[in-house]
Amino acid sequence: MVVFFAILVAKDLSDLSTGWLTVLGGGLALACLLLSGLLRHEWAFVAGSVLQVVLVLCGLVVPVMWFVGALFAAMWFGFLWLSAKAARQVAEMERAAAGR
Repeated sequence: MVVFFAILVAKDLSDLSTGWLTVLGGGLALACLLLSGLLRHEWAFVAGSVLQVVLVLCGLVVPVMWFVGALFAAMWFGFLWLSAKAARQVAEMERAAAGR
């Protein structure tokens, strides 16, 4: 949704044509949607991280995306860190339970 609304803002604030913005923004929005469904694969986390960086770089077209993109990227990388921490804790608990 954020990418979609960024397209609407970029249409008025950017020098790029509406066609280019629609193609680029629509492609990014579609990539976000597809990757969210593919997160059961490990490679999708890497692709999602790359996509987050690209979305931050959208600040070159829509300056507010520097902030909004960075905010969502911080949440993305924070949740990746938290999920890895939780996975380590579960593995430690399983090892402790198996050692009893």
